[in-house]
Amino acid sequence: MRRALAGVGASKGLALGRARVRHPHVLTLSEETIAPEAIEAELVRLDAAMQAARDELGGLREKLHGALAQEIGEFLDLHVLILDDPELRAGLRDLIQTGRYSADYALKLQRDRLAAVFQAMDNDYFRTRLDDLDHVIGRVHAALHRRADDGQLGLAGEILVADDIAPAELAELSRQQLLAVVTRAGSPLSHSAIIARGLHLPMVVGCADALSHVNDGDALLVDGRDGLLVVEPHADDLARYHVARAKIEKKRAQLDRLKRAPTRTQDGMDIGLYANGERREEIAEALAMGADGIGLYRTEFLFMGRVQVPDEDEQFHAYRDAVLGMAGKPVTLRTLDLGADKADNSGLALRNEPNPALGLRGVRLSLSRPMLLDAQLRAMLRASAFGPVRVLVPMVTAREEIEAVKFRLNALAARLRDDGVPIGEHVRFGVMVEVPAAALTLLDYADLIDFAAVGTNDLVQYLLAADRTHEALDGLYSERHPAVLRLLHQLFAQARDARLPIHVCGELAARAEDVPLLLALGLRDFSVHPGAVLEVREAIRGADVGKLRRRAASLLQCRERADVERWLERVRAL
Repeated sequence: MRRALAGVGASKGLALGRARVRHPHVLTLSEETIAPEAIEAELVRLDAAMQAARDELGGLREKLHGALAQEIGEFLDLHVLILDDPELRAGLRDLIQTGRYSADYALKLQRDRLAAVFQAMDNDYFRTRLDDLDHVIGRVHAALHRRADDGQLGLAGEILVADDIAPAELAELSRQQLLAVVTRAGSPLSHSAIIARGLHLPMVVGCADALSHVNDGDALLVDGRDGLLVVEPHADDLARYHVARAKIEKKRAQLDRLKRAPTRTQDGMDIGLYANGERREEIAEALAMGADGIGLYRTEFLFMGRVQVPDEDEQFHAYRDAVLGMAGKPVTLRTLDLGADKADNSGLALRNEPNPALGLRGVRLSLSRPMLLDAQLRAMLRASAFGPVRVLVPMVTAREEIEAVKFRLNALAARLRDDGVPIGEHVRFGVMVEVPAAALTLLDYADLIDFAAVGTNDLVQYLLAADRTHEALDGLYSERHPAVLRLLHQLFAQARDARLPIHVCGELAARAEDVPLLLALGLRDFSVHPGAVLEVREAIRGADVGKLRRRAASLLQCRERADVERWLERVRAL
């Protein structure tokens, strides 16, 4: 029987396929004990399940290539950290040995203990790690019962319906031609949703009735834009779907023709359009899409998921390959952006910081590890001999930090030249603007830098004191908040006064529907995921900067997000 179920659109797109329902892992609720002679066997069973879970995570990481691999890898690494946590392992073994509980019931008890600790913390970051804990516990529980790996669910022509989905799962499932994802929980601002958008995988979240009304094998129609799930669609649903799919295919063909088109507005203004990427596949895609260069290369992907820090030569070869891959177009290499919120296995980043978002991360971590910073800067300088390189420093808040890194960069460049090592004639030096303090004081340090890049994801979080992954804060976190727009307008004006190139490399820049906002505020350079280049180029080519700038005053007078959205509707109607 046909049912139309409402959710929230998290990643646009249409999908028609067969339902694969995954109910949440249910841990044993009743107390379950074992005989004393069975304790050793139960410990072996637990160890085997935990190793199987670890192998699954390692296998997923090895398969990650291309789109959003770095972000997905971060979640895999976090889950490995949880799995390897001594407190988790010791607690489980003690419950089996002392309490004589089954491995299943021990998992439940230890999960509940840790959850209570997380929930009691006066720290939103750790409270939100409960989902990660549950994903890890669920994976171990599945291994205990020899359930099929979740990655096997993604069969061609299927739509996954689940309680929730971890970011790490999405890449593997999409590689297996999973058509779409529908979840009971989740938020369109969650990491999973962001990754789904990067993978162009339709996704509906917050569909409360999905698990109770969808069965394995049901025919499903998913609309990721409007947040609609249709179970057993009727003929008229199918007719509308086929019409919409035809429009999408036509649109895709139109976009393909823009690969070599100039990124120029209707009134003749050339706009810079760069790509974010670090994997070879992403570099190749950026070049194929006609990007003007790489606006953000995240070097931390070389450090994640490994025990030993990559040495200077390993980094040099990775950076050189990126430079060569862009065939003479500039590559912006960001120095290490690690912190407790995305700790590595090498021990570089501190773990269990009271407030990771405000802790030892980005440039702060690099300056506290001078040998690490020097190796990274030398590798970047050596790569600059093969094409234009820009060095980008994250998480700056003060002029002194910028001076310190620039001094080291210049000193290392002089030393390499003295040693006869070829490097570029001029390596441009810039900073990430992702802290309100850096945005408000750009003119105070503009003389030290050649360019700036705005990381809107972090900037909005810090400005609004709202974690974008926190489901309860969906209504607060928004790049369309008037305070965000006014700060960006001020920042772009400062950059213009200082004749300083500035680009936005956060998710805001990659949304074609928000291009008019950024152009009206004064932005002239974008950096987006390679998969978004053509859509953003199309939006830019359809814009008239002169008209948008004349309407900037009314945009800045908006007092709430609804006003901003009405402004966008009016400019689209022009």
